Amino acid sequence: MTSLTSAQLNRRQFLKLGAGASAALATVGMTATLSGCSSSQPASGYAVLRDSDIPVVSAIMRGLVGPHPAVDRDNLQAAIQQLDTTLAWTSDAVQSQVGDLLGMLSMPLTRGPLTGIWGSWDSASTADVQAFLQRWRDSRLDMLRQGHSALSQLLLMAWYATPASWAAAGYPGPPQI
Repeated sequence: MTSLTSAQLNRRQFLKLGAGASAALATVGMTATLSGCSSSQPASGYAVLRDSDIPVVSAIMRGLVGPHPAVDRDNLQAAIQQLDTTLAWTSDAVQSQVGDLLGMLSMPLTRGPLTGIWGSWDSASTADVQAFLQRWRDSRLDMLRQGHSALSQLLLMAWYATPASWAAAGYPGPPQI
């Protein structure tokens, strides 16, 4: 067998890494579920999003939207409600996948290593969130790039579905019928 540099993986090493990562994520998920860290019950006033999801979604949405003039607490809350409504209309499989992703991002054990945000989402700066999003977008790992794509599409769709975002973007709103 030829020697490999640290940046190269042969097929066997790649499969071992994938199996190890899958086992680690399954263990963390199982531990969170059994210990009660990850509630499957929606938060009060929500159909899908859990209490632990709200700070994650809020921080990431602020990072994605950036310095939009309409970003404030009330408009972010409206966008999060819009996201919840959208998720409520999706399949159980999509809800489960989004829930798993948000659950992984909300747990301190996985949040720090995966995102570089070691404290709570409430105390994460916009720059920290944007750095995490950029790392995931540009990652060599397909799983992280897919996570970035899913988060970006869902959260930006929810943000731009709220009327508060329209005026600052120069959009007059849908035509009156």
